[in-house]
Amino acid sequence: MKRWFPGLLATMTIVLSQAGIVSAAASPVGQVPFLKRPFIPAQASFEVKQYAYPETKPIQAGKFDIQHYPLYDEVLYWLETWAKQYPDLVELQSAGKSLEGRDIWQITITNKKTGTATSKPAMWVGANRHSGEVTTRVAALHFAHELLSKYGKDPEITRLLDTRTFYVRPVENPDGSELYLNTIQTNRSTNRPVDNDGDGIMDEDILEDLDGDGYSRQMRQYVGMGKGDYIKDPSDSSGRLMKQVGEGKGDYRVLSEGIDNDGDGKYNEDGIGGLDIHRNYPENWRPMTEQTGMGWTQGGAGEYPLSEPEMRSVVLFLLENPHISVVETMDTTVPMHLRPPSTSKSEESMFPEDLKYYEHLDKKGQELTGYPWAGDVYYTYHTRRGGSEGTPLFGHSPDWGYFQYGAIWYGDELWGKQEYVKDYNKDGKTDELDQLWMNDHIPELKGKLFQNWMAYDHPQLGKVEIGGWNPKFWNQNAPAGSYLKQAVEKQSKFNLELAKSLPLLVVTKTEVKKNQDGTSTVSVTVTNEGFLPDALKQAWLVKIVRKGSASIELGDGLALADENTDKIQDAGFFGGALEEEERTKTFSWTVKGKGNAEVTIRSTRGGTVNVVIPVK
Repeated sequence: MKRWFPGLLATMTIVLSQAGIVSAAASPVGQVPFLKRPFIPAQASFEVKQYAYPETKPIQAGKFDIQHYPLYDEVLYWLETWAKQYPDLVELQSAGKSLEGRDIWQITITNKKTGTATSKPAMWVGANRHSGEVTTRVAALHFAHELLSKYGKDPEITRLLDTRTFYVRPVENPDGSELYLNTIQTNRSTNRPVDNDGDGIMDEDILEDLDGDGYSRQMRQYVGMGKGDYIKDPSDSSGRLMKQVGEGKGDYRVLSEGIDNDGDGKYNEDGIGGLDIHRNYPENWRPMTEQTGMGWTQGGAGEYPLSEPEMRSVVLFLLENPHISVVETMDTTVPMHLRPPSTSKSEESMFPEDLKYYEHLDKKGQELTGYPWAGDVYYTYHTRRGGSEGTPLFGHSPDWGYFQYGAIWYGDELWGKQEYVKDYNKDGKTDELDQLWMNDHIPELKGKLFQNWMAYDHPQLGKVEIGGWNPKFWNQNAPAGSYLKQAVEKQSKFNLELAKSLPLLVVTKTEVKKNQDGTSTVSVTVTNEGFLPDALKQAWLVKIVRKGSASIELGDGLALADENTDKIQDAGFFGGALEEEERTKTFSWTVKGKGNAEVTIRSTRGGTVNVVIPVK
């Protein structure tokens, strides 16, 4: 199996030739293609060096834990281990290839002895689509581990795996996330080259780690009174925190740690990649630029909907598996249960019948996790701290998940450091001063959150100081250890609640009634015992599901009393817990003779259930 870190161990050199061809050489995967650009008389070279973060090391090799960030190979190790350890429950597959050729691994979890994966109601769990949001990969693995390790021990989880199917994809974006966990880069998306600063060159001004601590933090430079836009925060007696006060009102300027590689006066403004593959879904997709100046655009959207193989593999898999009715695909760093819509208020565009299920799950999620927010992307997310105006996101997965796929789709945000910061200094507020207190006094965190400013002789700027907050394992993700464990366990509570909400058709009664003419009426009563209906109204509108069916097969000695009677009946759709009158249905056929009758009820998202009824 090929495993590599493209470009991480090699020097990547951008060369600008007079012919106007921009090229990049990187081993071991060969050349990265660049577009032909006008001649720019400059040359830049840089190294992307590998860095071994202690946060990526397990507590004990070969023992599963949720207190560190497993690298790609360790993620695969656990998926392979579980497939071998639980052969009756697990199938491992590559769901596609990333841009750089890595396999995108996914496992299917269900009791194979009780039916095929596609014959059962299903849930899909994805994570780590944004490169740096690696807390989510741990949460996805934990969800899978909970199901597998508790099967046969926990009655509720045992029944879940006997009756439902779970698909888990812990790393949706392996290229970007491996770059994030193995280097100082804090990239957001895939490694596809992008010209972020519009200078005709791609990825030419990336992050650097000048002081060698493994992070690209900040640089502060004293420039004189009235010549900067920052001051040392007066509320911090230690002189570590900086406060932005506006241009010409400060005596410092604060920059990203690094070098101005392209000489444009900016630092680290054109890093590796730059798309946002979570804006690459087809629903309400918008281009990154448009011609009128009046239309909507979406940063990071990609060249066209599903242009990125990582997102294309998600959508194609889901479309090929329409029995999936619940999806959870996670991000960071706002502790929130986040759902559709992304371009309108919920009540403006959702079926009321569907919305009440979402609102119930919002409330249940907050009870389980303690997240301060739950609701739609457009309005609730953007007004959670005040304000009254929603803000649209285009090409966003929750919208595709509901409006085109007709599913319960959450894109939950895990790990917000504000969840864990208290008023430690007793000044009546929770702010950066309290974070500094945590950095200074909590043994597990001591010195890991904030690096004190250290003098550095910058080759372009002269004397500067380098320091600031940890950009990877504080600002964006939980610190490894107990904080990561807490964040993951909170989210897993809600993920399991979503799992338990899946629809489930169950035969609740069978009856054979003898008729006066010697025939028999065979009746089967079926109930949806799951919380959710077997199809949201939106799923039926866009025809992602079919109406259910009830059919009868007659064994030797049995025949339909009326040859013109259809063996297959329309079962329609089954309601959920909030639609009691539609949850139970009875199907009947009149037969003659004696023998066995087998009745099968099929629903796209409610599952397949059958029962054999002897007719004497």
